[in-house]
Amino acid sequence: MNHILDADSIQLEFDNRKILSSIYLRCETGKITGLLGKNGQGKSCLMKIIYGTLKCEKSVRFDNIACYEASKRPDLLLYLPQFNFIPKSLSLKRVFKDFELDYSVFEKRFPEFAARYHSTTGSLSGGGQRLLEIYVIVKSITQFAMLDEPFTHLNPLQIEKVKELLSKEKINKGLLITDHMYHHVVDICDNLYVLANGKTHLTKCIEDIEKLGYARL
Repeated sequence: MNHILDADSIQLEFDNRKILSSIYLRCETGKITGLLGKNGQGKSCLMKIIYGTLKCEKSVRFDNIACYEASKRPDLLLYLPQFNFIPKSLSLKRVFKDFELDYSVFEKRFPEFAARYHSTTGSLSGGGQRLLEIYVIVKSITQFAMLDEPFTHLNPLQIEKVKELLSKEKINKGLLITDHMYHHVVDICDNLYVLANGKTHLTKCIEDIEKLGYARL
């Protein structure tokens, strides 16, 4: 069954400065939706609003049913923030138990973790921690997953493996991704929005990115 996440009517201000005002964003299962924008445009804020941890005027709907605190509905939505969210004291064994995932499948895809089952998350490199968090979010049973800067701290080989993982996993869920390494986002997304001046713009061609002032191609 195809599922749809809609976000609109979002109004966000900080210190009398309007950050978000004319937002419409749609994600669908079976697709990767990209979100690009310069620093300070509100990409992370928008994800937190959709997730329900940043309060403001909004309309967030899953299959046309309003949901104001998606953070309490992991069956609907999971969120990978920019910062590491898994406690560094937890072992990888505990992490995979908590997320009800098979570690052998993980280490088959990422063999560098073959001997790390009993290691703590904090003993991993920055890239290793990021890779672990991406995997458990993307592989968990949920309708949608949002990923904020997933490629940060990853080396080129890890980035390509993550892109392969996301392209494969979109069969099972809808994915919303933002990252300043925009070439990787463009490479795998099915739909692409650019956030500029508080508004979301659904691009129709790759040249729209430059027209909207995000980047020179």
